[in-house]
Amino acid sequence: MNVRALLTNAVPELVALRQDLHAHPELGLEEVRTSEVIARELAALGYSVSRGLARTGVVATLSNGTGHRAVGIRADIDALPIHEETGLAYASRTPGLMHACGHDGHTAMLLGAARAIAERRHFDGTVHLIFQPAEENVGGARIMVEEGLFDRFPCDAVFALHNDPGLPFGTFAFRDGPIMAAVDECRITVHGVGGHGAEPQSTADPVVAGASIVMALQTIVSRNIHPLDPTVVTVGAFHAGSASNVIPERAELVVGIRSFDPAVRDELERRIWLVAERQAESYGMSARVDYERSYDATINHKAETDFLRDLAVRFAGRALVTEMPRPSMGSEDFAYMLKARPGSYFFLGARRSEADRPLHHPGYNFNDDLLPIGAAFWTELVEAYLPQS
Repeated sequence: MNVRALLTNAVPELVALRQDLHAHPELGLEEVRTSEVIARELAALGYSVSRGLARTGVVATLSNGTGHRAVGIRADIDALPIHEETGLAYASRTPGLMHACGHDGHTAMLLGAARAIAERRHFDGTVHLIFQPAEENVGGARIMVEEGLFDRFPCDAVFALHNDPGLPFGTFAFRDGPIMAAVDECRITVHGVGGHGAEPQSTADPVVAGASIVMALQTIVSRNIHPLDPTVVTVGAFHAGSASNVIPERAELVVGIRSFDPAVRDELERRIWLVAERQAESYGMSARVDYERSYDATINHKAETDFLRDLAVRFAGRALVTEMPRPSMGSEDFAYMLKARPGSYFFLGARRSEADRPLHHPGYNFNDDLLPIGAAFWTELVEAYLPQS
C-alpha cells in the first residue's frame, strides 16, 4: 500500500488523537499527559522511546537496514496561556490554556508519520522523531540540545514544519537562510518622584519621561539601523499610575525586539540602553534596563532546504510550492537545533477561508485536513533521505 493510501485509512484515528491533545493542553515543561500519550503511541509501533530530555521531551528511534545515516524530525508539543473561545466539542478542558498554535496538529502529524514509517520500513538507516516541549516559552529546543540531544541521537540533518493559516491550504513555503527572527525582551523602569497631580512642579513625572522614551525608541530602527536590515522595536506595554490626580513614583515599559543579524542585534541592545538612560536623565530621573536575550534567528541550511523543496515539488506539484519573499519576524526555538545540525524549517498552508483565525487567537483551531498531508510528507522525507539501495 502506498504511503498516502495508508495514511488516508488512518485519518479517523489521527483526528481523534489530535482532538484529544487539543482538549488537554499543557504549558512548556509541564506536558506530562501529552508526553505520556506520545510515548505510549510510539512504543506500540515498535520504536525505542527515550524520555526526560528537557523534562517532558520524547525521542523515538527506529533503525532499518545497514545504513549509517540518520535523520531527525521535530514536532513541538506545548500549548499557550490563552482562554479558548472556539466553542468546539473538544475545546480545552483547562481554563486559561489552549492549543492556539497548532502544536497538537504537529504532534499528530508526526505520530501519523511514525506509523507509516514503521509499517512500510522503506528506508535504510535511522530515524529519530523528536517531540519537543516548551517551544512557546523557555526554549525547549535549546534545553534538549544542551542536555545532549544530538550526542545521544546523532542526526545528519534535522527538519521541522509549522502550519500557517495565512497560506492557502496545502501550500509548501520555503526559504533558504534566515526564515525567522531572533527575539529579545527589555523592561525599562523609570524612577521618578511622585506627588499630587495638581502640583507637578514638586514631582519628577516618570509618565512624561516614559512617553519620551517610547518616542525616542522609534528612531532606533529608522535612524540607527540600515534600512535593508529587517528590524522591529515594539513597546508592547506601558504601566504607570492609577489615578488622574496622582503622579506615580515609577513607570514601566515592556519592549519586544526582533532582528536577524547578530551585529544588528548587539547595536539594538546598545541603543536601547542608551536611549532609556539618557532620556530619563534629561528629565532629572533614572532608568533601570533589564534586557533579556531570547531565541536566536532561525537560519535554514541551503542543501537541506533544496532537498525539501525538490521533495515538495514531487509530493504536491510545483503549483503548491512557493518561496517566501521575505523572512518572518516571528521567532522559533528550532533555531538551536539548526545551529547544532544541518537542516531546514518550512511552513505548510492551512487556510480554507478568509474567516480562518490566525495563530495565537482564542478562536484558532488546527485544520485536521492537514494531518494526512503532513504525515505523508514526513514519511516520504524519511524514505528519500534514507533511500534503500
